[in-house]
Parts: sequence; C-alpha cells; structure tokens
Amino acid sequence: MKLHQQVAAEVEKAFSATGLAEHPIVLQPAKNRDFGDYQINGVMGAAKKTKQNPRELAQKVADALQENILIATAEVAGPGFINLRLRPEKLVQYIKNALQDDHLGITRSSEPQTIVIDYSSPNLAKEMHVGHLRSSIIGDSLNRVLSFLGHKIIAQNHVGDWGTQFGMLVAYLTEQQQNGRADLELADLEQFYRNAKVRFDEDESFANTAREYVVKLQSGDANVLALWQQFVQTSLQHAQAVYQKLGLKLLPADVTGESFYNDQLQPTVNELLAKGIAVDSDGTKVVFLEEFKNQDNEPAPFIIQKKDGGFLYASTDLACVRYRINTLHGNRLLYVVDARQSLHFSELFTVARKAGWLPENVHAEHVSFGTMMGKDGKPFKTRSGETVKLLDLLNEAVTRASALVASKNPELSPAEIAHIGQAVGIGAVKYADLSKNRTSDYIFDWDSMLSFEGNTAPYLQYAYTRVQSVFRKAGAWDTNAKISLNEPLEQQLAVELLKFEDILDSVADTAYPHYLAAYLYQIATLFSRFYEACPILKADDATRYSRLQLTSLTGKTLQQGLALLGIETLEAM
Repeated sequence: MKLHQQVAAEVEKAFSATGLAEHPIVLQPAKNRDFGDYQINGVMGAAKKTKQNPRELAQKVADALQENILIATAEVAGPGFINLRLRPEKLVQYIKNALQDDHLGITRSSEPQTIVIDYSSPNLAKEMHVGHLRSSIIGDSLNRVLSFLGHKIIAQNHVGDWGTQFGMLVAYLTEQQQNGRADLELADLEQFYRNAKVRFDEDESFANTAREYVVKLQSGDANVLALWQQFVQTSLQHAQAVYQKLGLKLLPADVTGESFYNDQLQPTVNELLAKGIAVDSDGTKVVFLEEFKNQDNEPAPFIIQKKDGGFLYASTDLACVRYRINTLHGNRLLYVVDARQSLHFSELFTVARKAGWLPENVHAEHVSFGTMMGKDGKPFKTRSGETVKLLDLLNEAVTRASALVASKNPELSPAEIAHIGQAVGIGAVKYADLSKNRTSDYIFDWDSMLSFEGNTAPYLQYAYTRVQSVFRKAGAWDTNAKISLNEPLEQQLAVELLKFEDILDSVADTAYPHYLAAYLYQIATLFSRFYEACPILKADDATRYSRLQLTSLTGKTLQQGLALLGIETLEAM
C-alpha cells in the first residue's frame, strides 16, 4: 500500500485541474497533525511563477479536491498551505487489506530486477575487524529490502584472496607445517599474519622464498595453490563465524574472490587496448580519462596493468563488471564500499561505459559509507590503539546486553538471558549503524546504543514485546470486527502504518537503510502515545476489537521492518 503515492496522485489531478500540471506539488506529512494528515506546500511557488494570489490559487486546488475518494478535507492555511485529512473509511479498508495479507499489503515489483550487491568483501589475510561492519550490515539490509520487494538478489562477497601478501603467508604456512604447528598457528589469523610479516621483514632468505611463492602461485603451481587454498578456507571459516554471529544472509556460496577473475584480466586489458580506450604508456597500460582532470588540468590515469605485467584492483574490478553483467545478467550493480573509494568507482564505471561493458540500461552505484568513530572522534580502536576484531566487538555487545537484561529481569533463567542478550546486543550494534545516514561518520557509544530509551534497537524491540504483551492479555477477540478511527491518535497511527511501502520504495531507490530505521522509530513512538491515550483492553468490545487490529498491524510492521534491517524481535524481554 503506497499511501503517500496515492495521495500525491490525487493532488496531481487537482493541480492539473487548476492549470498547474507543470508545477511540483511538494507533498509532505503535516507538521501539526491537529490540522491534518498531509500538507501541500507547492502552491506558493506555483503562484509566484503564474503571478496569482497564493491563497486564492490554494483555494482553487482545495476546491478541486472536494468529493475526493481518498481525501476528506482540504483546507487552506497561512499564505497558501493546504492541509489534507484522509477519509477514515478508506484508511480502514487499507488497514484491513494489510492485516489479511502475509506481505502486509506491500506489492512486489511488477518489473523485478536482477540486482548484484557487492558487500562485506574482507581481505582474507587477516581476521575481520570493525571496519568491515558497515559494508556487511548495510549490504545485508539492502539485500533483505530488495528481496522483499520482489527483486532477484545475487550477493557477491568479493573477498581479497589474491596478491603478493599470499606468497608471504604460504611460505610461513609451509614452515609451520614442517614444525607441526600449522593448525595451532592458523587458529589465530591475526597473529599468524603478524608472525609471517616479522619473518618477511627480518629474514631476507624467507622474503626471497615468499617472492618465489608469489611467482609459483601466479603460474598455477599445484602444491602452492593447495597451500593457498588451505589458508583461504581457514580465513573464510573465520569470516563465516562473524556472519553467523551477525545473522547475515551471506553464505559461502556467495564468495567470488579476486582470484576468480585471474584468467579474465589479460583479455580485459587486451580488449581495452584493441578498442583504443587504453594506451601503452612506457610499458604501463593506462586509460586516460578526460572526465577526471588532475591539478595540472591533465586527464587522470586509470592504470590497468603495470610495466612488469602485474594487474591491479582496477583490472580485477573491470573484469568483475563484465562478469556481473554478461554472466550474472545484473540490471543494477550495488557496491557497498567505503566512501574513500568514491573516485575509484567513478573512474571504474566511466571506463566500463566507454568500453561498452556497462550499458546505459544497467545502473552501477557506489553505495558509499563513512567511518565508525570512537568517542574521541577518531577511528574506533582498542585502548592500546589496535584495530578491534569484529567478533570481539560482537561478543562484547552480547555480554553487555546480557548483563543489562539480567539486572532488569533477575527472575529470567540463564538460557533466557543468553537468548535475549544475543538479540539485544547484536541488534543494538546493527541499529546504531543502520539508523545513521550511511554517508556520515558516526560515534560508536555502548551506553547510547544499548539504552531502552530513544532511537535504539532495544527501544524498538521493547515496543514489539509490548504489543505481544497486549495479545497475551487479550484472550479471544474478533479479528474481523469493524475498525473505527474516532480518536486523532487512531487515525495518525493508521496513516503511519500505511506508509510502510512508500518507505521501502525509498530505501530501494536510494540505498539508504536509515529511512526504514527512522520510520520504525516513528511507528514505535506513535504506538506508545496511542497506547497511553487510547485504552485497548479496558475499552468496550467494539472499541477494543478495533484497537487490537491497529495494535496487530503495528506489531507486524515492527517485526517485518526490523527483520529487513536484520534485527531479531522477541516475544518478551
């Protein structure tokens, strides 16, 4: 049910009827809900352009909205605003439809796309750290929302499983196998990497061996490839443990690492040279981009092959674009990657378009995001200044949440505390991130994210349990009873609940999950006001049954909305 779009369509008809078809309507929720459900702000701009009196023109639009099937009243206010109140009987019809539909009245796309989402994508040389959190959970929420709207989603975990560092790591793994310590060493990937790096930096013989392994790896030596594969699998197991802890949809089958594209790199470079898009510049293969000038007003170089024949991220990413369009048949490509890579993706997409690999009917988007900061305003680190392992962060979240739950509910069993602590802790970390505009940096703060007050996951999870508590006390009731919207807060809650699909469409179009988070917070706060002002269980039967239906749709909306953010709801907390 796209309530906002339906109201906008009715307003557009009224604009057309008054000769304003070419002017934007500027429809938004009413700032003061005492005066209506929506507000039209576009009349004053239209009046200025058409040299008419704004109030008189607004009245013409309001008159055109009389006898409307959706809008009950249209009243002019101030210098030319129009307050709209929707017909309660129409809202009731939509609420009934949503309650009777497993999909809450939300339509699946009539033109479903194949959407390839590149997210998480850690380097496998180390364990995942907090820097991988944002890509992982933003990508996961987009996967969930777009799937829910009927699109085919192909998740791509573009892990960094190739490069010169793997020569060093395989060389060190070989040593440890000879010492019988390989399994012990690999148990701590971070320490394994550090130990290998120390050997590489301090032992020239080891460094030379590592370089030889790089050559063997790139030439396809079976023994070295087997060792490399062992290291990759161990690294992926570490990553999968993080994904399971976070409750992500990512599976081992979604991994398509850099190494996958190795045999496609030279053909990619050759085709760019053959098309005259890339040139040989003193042995280096480069695409000079007139669209991106440097400080000297010279075209920016996009290097696709080094002088020694080696390839770069640019080479792999170009091959990747071709694969995702030609083989995966993606209509839309989303790259959920740090904002610091913005220039790279702008250049990448430009080169791919020039080459004809990225057709105009395929949308490629860099879904950029900012940095998680500590309270000191610097990138989040441990007290000793080291990078925080993501699994350690998540375990701490669960520990803190469990302690909080135990202090609030000492009567709960250890198993109940563990289950609730897991849902609250992981939910708090995810929501603290997803509720922020992804392009902004944000401060990571345990106290604020685990609070049961304000715009937090625990607050929303508690709002859902409050709904469930109502139904545990309600006993048997008539789910088919008439719904009445006699109180202002009943109508306000109904209107907000019917905006769910509009919000999901916005998330799908913009790749901004915080729109959904803000909406759910609005629903939870509005339900709290409704709960206090409109008695549910103590009302007469007709009113009780009506309000229980509004409460039911509130619960379903909160549960579905949080699920689309990858956050678990609980029957009790």
